[in-house]
Amino acid sequence: MAKIIGGVATSHVGALGVAIDNGLTGNDYWRPAFSGFEFSKKWISEQRPDVVVLVYNDHAAAFSLDIIPTFAIGCAERFQPADEGWGRRPVPTIEGHSELAWHIAESVILDEFDITIVNKLDVDHGLTVPLSMMFGQPSAWPCRVIPLAVNVVQFPPPTGNRCYSLGKAIRRAVESFDQDLKVMVWGTGGMSHQLQGTRAGLINKEFDNGFMDLLTDSPEEAAKIQHIDYLREAGSEGIELVMWLVMRGALSSTARAVHRFYHVPASNTALGHMIFEDR
Repeated sequence: MAKIIGGVATSHVGALGVAIDNGLTGNDYWRPAFSGFEFSKKWISEQRPDVVVLVYNDHAAAFSLDIIPTFAIGCAERFQPADEGWGRRPVPTIEGHSELAWHIAESVILDEFDITIVNKLDVDHGLTVPLSMMFGQPSAWPCRVIPLAVNVVQFPPPTGNRCYSLGKAIRRAVESFDQDLKVMVWGTGGMSHQLQGTRAGLINKEFDNGFMDLLTDSPEEAAKIQHIDYLREAGSEGIELVMWLVMRGALSSTARAVHRFYHVPASNTALGHMIFEDR
C-alpha cells in the first residue's frame, strides 16, 4: 500500500529559478534566501520519496483564459518545462507516475471532486522552482512527480476549506493504491505578495507567520480564512496560500513540522518554507 510520508510547503518565486540558472545563489542578495533550504536538501535525500504530488498554479503557460480548470491533474508519463517567454529552464524533464495519477483522479472524482484530467502539460516555474530548491540541479529528478494545478489566478479560486478537503481526498486515494510507494505532497506558492497596482510589493510578515503557526497547530482554522482576508492581508497573490492547505490536508492530524523558514525579500515577495513529517 502506498503511504504519505511527509509534506513540503514553499514559495515558488520565479526569480529563485533565475538565480539558480545563472549561478547567483551565492551572492550577497540571494545567499540568505537559499540558506533556508540547506536542511531541506539533506532531509529529502534521507527521506527518498518515490513520488511527489506537487500542487502549484499555472502562470498562463499551459492554460489560458480560454480554459481555466479549478483543479487539474497531470496524468501523462512525462512533462516538459514550459517556455515562459525566455526559453525553457535548463532542468530535467519531469517524469510522471501515470498509474498513480489516474488512480488519484478516479478516487477524488468518485469522492465528488470535479478535477480535470490533463494528458499533455508543460509545467512552468510554479512546479520546477520548488523541485530545484529541494533537489538542486541534477541530471534527472530523483523521483516521479504528479502535477496538480489549482486556479488561483482567475476569480473565483477555490476556498481554503475546499483545498484542505481535497488534500484529505488525496490521502484517501494514495492509501488505497496497491503499490508500495513513499509519497509526499507539496504545496507551493505564496506567501504575501502583490505584483501590480498601488500595493505592488506588499509584504505582511505578521500575516505570513500567523498562517504558518495555524498550519502547524490549527490547520482547520487556516482553512477558514476567506478570500477577502487573503486579499486584504497578503495582497492579490496571497491567495496562493490555499495550495499549502492541499498539502496540509493530505497529512495526518499527528504530522509535525520539522523545519520552518521565512525570509524577505525574495524579489518583491515574502519567501516561506515548511517541512512536515507524517506519523
